[in-house]
Amino acid sequence: MIGKNISHYRILEKLGEGGMGIVYKAQDTRLKRTVALKFLPSELTRDEEAKERFIQEAKAASTLQHHNICTIHDIDEMPDGQIFMVLDCYEGETLKEKIKRGPLKIDEAVDITLQIALGLEEAHKHQIIHRDIKPANVFINNSGIVKILDFGLAKLTGRTMLTKAGSTIGTIAYMSPEQTKGEEVNHRTDIWSLGVVLYEMVTGNQPFKGNYDQAVVYSVLNEEPILPSFFRKEIPSQLGQIINKMLEKDPAKRHQSIKELTEDLKKAKPLDIVLPRQEKSIVVLPFENLSPDPDQEYFSDGLTEEVISDLSKVHALRVISRSSAMTFKGTKQTIPEIARQLNVQYMLEGSVRKSGNNLRITAQLIDAENDTHLWAEKYSGTLDDVFDIQEKVSRAIVEALMLKLTPEEKRKMSERPIDNVRAYECYLKASHEIWRFTEDALDRAVNYLQNGLKIIGDNALLYSSMAFAYWQYMNIGGRQEDYIERAEECVKKALEIDSESSQAYAVLGWIHLNPRVDLKASLRYFKKALSINPDEYLALFGLICLYTQITGKISAAIPLAERLMQIDPLNNMMYVFQMCVYLFDGQFDLALEPGRKYYQIEPENPAGQYWYALLLAYHNNFDEAFSIIDRGVNATPNNAFTKMGLLLKYALQKDKKRTFEVLTPDTLRIAQKAGPMSHMIAQAFALLYEKEEALKWLENAPNYGMINYPLLNEKDPFLQNIRGEERFKKLMERVKYEWEHFEV
Repeated sequence: MIGKNISHYRILEKLGEGGMGIVYKAQDTRLKRTVALKFLPSELTRDEEAKERFIQEAKAASTLQHHNICTIHDIDEMPDGQIFMVLDCYEGETLKEKIKRGPLKIDEAVDITLQIALGLEEAHKHQIIHRDIKPANVFINNSGIVKILDFGLAKLTGRTMLTKAGSTIGTIAYMSPEQTKGEEVNHRTDIWSLGVVLYEMVTGNQPFKGNYDQAVVYSVLNEEPILPSFFRKEIPSQLGQIINKMLEKDPAKRHQSIKELTEDLKKAKPLDIVLPRQEKSIVVLPFENLSPDPDQEYFSDGLTEEVISDLSKVHALRVISRSSAMTFKGTKQTIPEIARQLNVQYMLEGSVRKSGNNLRITAQLIDAENDTHLWAEKYSGTLDDVFDIQEKVSRAIVEALMLKLTPEEKRKMSERPIDNVRAYECYLKASHEIWRFTEDALDRAVNYLQNGLKIIGDNALLYSSMAFAYWQYMNIGGRQEDYIERAEECVKKALEIDSESSQAYAVLGWIHLNPRVDLKASLRYFKKALSINPDEYLALFGLICLYTQITGKISAAIPLAERLMQIDPLNNMMYVFQMCVYLFDGQFDLALEPGRKYYQIEPENPAGQYWYALLLAYHNNFDEAFSIIDRGVNATPNNAFTKMGLLLKYALQKDKKRTFEVLTPDTLRIAQKAGPMSHMIAQAFALLYEKEEALKWLENAPNYGMINYPLLNEKDPFLQNIRGEERFKKLMERVKYEWEHFEV
């Protein structure tokens, strides 16, 4: 067959062979694409039952459009009566080949199981039962996407089986008890088979064995499998319980639906982001304000921030950030309870009494594990002494924890980015407003920063914060030319004052991410910021965005998210980082929960509204998605995220007229120079079957940095309608090259 032409397909090589077909790699000479051709074996072409089963596979699978199911494009017949089907061709390996090399990592096995489950859920929605789930029928492409193959034994619920009454169908080692007995089966037989596959992935062994088929059948019907933990002690007990439930011989005792199974699996799947415990770690709890005037609260908060800032310069110490520490203000939680939440060993707590110009500050260092005091001190002075006192507190902690400072760390601890308490308070308030993603909040942020500059004069930290605020105006839909020049001017001033301003370099990273799209420059600036300050929040967050949404280099984002979760575990943005890692890796089920939490905490945030609505739409929960989008339209109609949400809503409703109305000249002008927005618009047009418009916008996306090849090529379900187009395939060749050659 190699080298022959079948219809308009040229056979290139043989890919594999099974009981129900021989598969070849072929070139579609008409559409200039690579496909797979599956032929019914010649000895079975005269077997009407086999032929009908082969045709049923094509019909069954062709009704299923899902990124975890192999796509079937056509079925044809040769002059000699031999029939074949045309399928997508993938680069990768079968799960059977993967397991041959040994048991899989627990996380990887659970992830593959979840992807198989999602494909089966789609099949079950269409009343199709696979009946032959096994490692040989699961393909994993080079991007890690699972594809379910071979629906040759699929059964439509309620339809007559193709086999004779009492006969069995499937592969013995993976068949459910009811299947081995030739009884009527339903979707729970696929759950059993998937349980066998999961057992084999994590242990390297099949749960039911025998030297011949009858012995295997006996084992399936009468024996309990060896506990998975016997083979690997690190298998979580929760996962072992799930496998046992999947392999219940009575179908009524198994998971009753794929959805029930996936919910259990997601609970058993460890979060990709792990928080290792460091040798020395501390949280500085908010200093209590004991002043007669409650309006002095800002002063005690400012002191808390200063001590945190000082200690953060000691590399051997993990210091919980201000935003997480402040959640415990006025808390009634015990020291051990707080320590467990933050994964820290030490805790600093204290109080501030300010009366006129006089100060009295107390501080005590506590070993959180056994709730014992290591050190305590009282400091008295005037307002002019506050920064000296704060430095004394920090130095005392370093000495109590027996940390040795490098000369560079000593120098940095002596520095004071803002040496005026009121100016520093302006900076803190502005930082909070900048992340609210609304124009009103940014107006307040700029006002705070301008007040800070009036108090203290030119200052690198205030100018770099002002630069980020101006960038954020543009990010939410403001005119680029109105804000980016202002942002760059502020960065220039910041670097003139302090050539080692980590925040200024981080803002340059954001500017070169969008709108001055230069991914290499963006990466360089973010890394420069982190070389100055490894905990620079703006740079860590910027790199997470660069590695997730923009470039699809998910593995590079995980250690950055780990670092942020170590230093700022209770910040609401942690949910955004988790969501990004999962969302832009195509793990939409896992992204849904952090997206929901972020939205619930900040329901008025347009960015949170958009991402949560998108995730709901991916899960076909359109009513709730549309409700959230409408809420955004009522509150912030001109926000870029709000407009993209409205665009998505109209596209899903197949309302072409309103979709085009959303794309005003201003919106189009912004989108034409923004890769992620171009991708969002391409999604909308693809959903509307406006293929030319969809391809035009998708072709624009990589021009402005969007090179997330796995997401665009396979994982984004809203682009499915254009994936068969030749322009799409050519574009993906370019995107794949850029994605593969982007050095992190």
